[in-house]
Amino acid sequence: MSKHDTKDLKKCLKPFPLEKQKIAFRLRSFVWDLYPKANELIYDNYNAVAFGWSTSDRVSHVFCTIAVGRSSGNIHFGFYWGSRLTDTKKMLLGEGNQYRYILVHSMEDFPAAYMRSLMKQAHRYSLSRMKSSDIVLEGATILKSVSAVKRKKPQAPRKTALISAKKRA
Repeated sequence: MSKHDTKDLKKCLKPFPLEKQKIAFRLRSFVWDLYPKANELIYDNYNAVAFGWSTSDRVSHVFCTIAVGRSSGNIHFGFYWGSRLTDTKKMLLGEGNQYRYILVHSMEDFPAAYMRSLMKQAHRYSLSRMKSSDIVLEGATILKSVSAVKRKKPQAPRKTALISAKKRA
């Protein structure tokens, strides 16, 4: 189980370029090595393949995530409750109520030490949100959802659409 249970994630990431898969798996190892008792929750959704680490089997307890976008191919390394973190270096992107992330283009540029410190904060926050009645699992990999429809990469506009647009102008 856990770090060695890659069957579902490999299947979900198969449509992506090999280089993106390699980065995603290296980031995954980075998290698993630090939090071997956390649970990996996998979501193969319309816009992205996202997987995160939780202190239970619930998304509300996720403290760290990796997402590979279908249309952009961008890889986010993020924090489900990132708005609650003290980001002293102001590296995290996002302006919503919760989620914050960095874009990872290569492992050579990945700020591992700083991400470790943010993960520590995020993990503590996740633990503080747990209730005594929450189910605690350790080291499980759980495929939570698979969307039947996946977003395709953007395509160039068809010639007929271009002609129609010119006629309207």
